[in-house]
Amino acid sequence: MKKIELTLLALLAMSVAACSKDEAAPDPVAASGGGNEALPVAENTAGNPTAEEASEEITGDYMRGIVVEISDDRYEGRGPGTPGDEAARKYLAKRMEEIGLEPGAEDGSWEQPFDLVGINASQPDTWTFDGHGKSMTLKQWDQFIVGSGVQEDRSGLSEAEVVFVGYGIQAPEYDWDDYKGADLKGKVLLMMNNDPDWDPDLFGGEKRLWYGRWDYKYLSAARQGAAGAIIIHTSPSAGYPFQVVQTSWTGVQFELPAGDEPRSQVNAWVTEDTARDLVAMAGLDLEDLREAAYNRDFKPVPLGVTTSLEMDVEITRVQSGNVLGLIPGSDPVLKDEVVIYTAHHDHLGIGTPNEDGDAIYNGAMDNATGVAQVMAIAKAIKALPEAPRRSILVNLVGAEEQGLLGSEYYAENPTFAPGRIAANLNYDGGNIWGHTHDVTFVGLGKSTVDEIVTLVASVQGRVVKPDQFADKGYFYRSDQFSFAKIGVPAMYLDTGTDFVDRPPEWGRQQQNHYTEVNYHQPSDEYDPSWTFDGMVDDALLGYWTGLAIANADEKPTWVPGDEFEAARIEALRALEE
Repeated sequence: MKKIELTLLALLAMSVAACSKDEAAPDPVAASGGGNEALPVAENTAGNPTAEEASEEITGDYMRGIVVEISDDRYEGRGPGTPGDEAARKYLAKRMEEIGLEPGAEDGSWEQPFDLVGINASQPDTWTFDGHGKSMTLKQWDQFIVGSGVQEDRSGLSEAEVVFVGYGIQAPEYDWDDYKGADLKGKVLLMMNNDPDWDPDLFGGEKRLWYGRWDYKYLSAARQGAAGAIIIHTSPSAGYPFQVVQTSWTGVQFELPAGDEPRSQVNAWVTEDTARDLVAMAGLDLEDLREAAYNRDFKPVPLGVTTSLEMDVEITRVQSGNVLGLIPGSDPVLKDEVVIYTAHHDHLGIGTPNEDGDAIYNGAMDNATGVAQVMAIAKAIKALPEAPRRSILVNLVGAEEQGLLGSEYYAENPTFAPGRIAANLNYDGGNIWGHTHDVTFVGLGKSTVDEIVTLVASVQGRVVKPDQFADKGYFYRSDQFSFAKIGVPAMYLDTGTDFVDRPPEWGRQQQNHYTEVNYHQPSDEYDPSWTFDGMVDDALLGYWTGLAIANADEKPTWVPGDEFEAARIEALRALEE
């Protein structure tokens, strides 16, 4: 990684040289608005505009304009495959063209289209479970949310037995198997959310891994031949309240067209109290079951409870797309490699009205702010007198809210071979509250990109912190995960929590309030009171980091033993074939 460090140090030579050992790093407050005084750098070449001057294209006004536009009601929440989604893609392609990017799709267009299958399962009003001479009827919305796991016009269960399977995890590397070879074909698997978190040496400790995510849970159940899977919701284990499940899992759910992967008929969520009552039908206690599931020797527990369910499913087929803008590299050899910036342009569209009757899920924070930051970075890079050595690809992906579908499609159909993708820098959300002394690096400790981000942040007068909400599993919840799975060193730059001139816990309070009140709700709307100073700081961090990677002799690597290292080795080996 030394060559990458040296490249970045060269970029920062003037600022570093200007500070004596006794001088503090520049104050991040100096970068207010569109100013970039916090990060002065040397000129690229004599007589040409400096990289610092190019960075002045990253302004709060520019980003505010994009946020205001695509979060407007006219775009109807940018639901995948809707007119609002199409309008947003066209708008963003136009903005890319205006700043001088080239169309980045393989056919010479701005879009990489992909097909989506819309699944709209008729939510039953009730759901009944029978066993031990008892019957329990659940109420839709308040106690459960259920969807179809298959892309067919009907899905359901017929006298399927419910089995408690702990976390529903198979992880050989941790010597963990919740299934123990049990025959679970045709059963309904009741499972806890999250993954084991009480031992820092077991899984990720309090840091959630993919094993703790709902998509893994449903896939794991399907691999057992289960007819259905039910996740027990708690706000701490999910990372969000049940209202997010209610609004995100009702209405049309989109997927990429099904392949040969196994699928369960029914995927559902229930509240914790509901799960407690359900296991009580079998004369069991939920806390006792949880305690048993904390051990490696746990085995599935049949509840002696059966359930049936039928749902009509409306299947629709629509198209969305990733919006791709390219800055070709300047090096004759390295231009065939690329640094990819991502942010998802979609949101939830029109859904269940809130108490005020608002049914448009505008997605201003999530993720108009991320789109704005990536577009500002692209504008700055394009303003350089010479392009970076490696190419730069701006990839505004679609259908993220449906399960990272746009980035998954790109990862399966990349315009650059995975081994030629140097790194992925992802933005999902933005800092609307002001300057911070810190920045959150979701993915810190996983790759040699750490060194670059830490160095750039230090010049900004900021410190880099790992995921400050590690229990929410953010690394596996946004588009960088799709790139990591194909071996690309990937990261997600997120808002810090230590705000300038604010009390110590103020930042966490703001972010928790957003999650509890506005996340995936119609209230995620643009507010004129938002400040974009913090977004400027975070966009600048991504700008300098991307330039350092793009201009380095070597590509970043995963740290030895990382879960994605093997995929990287395979991707690099494929280049030699």
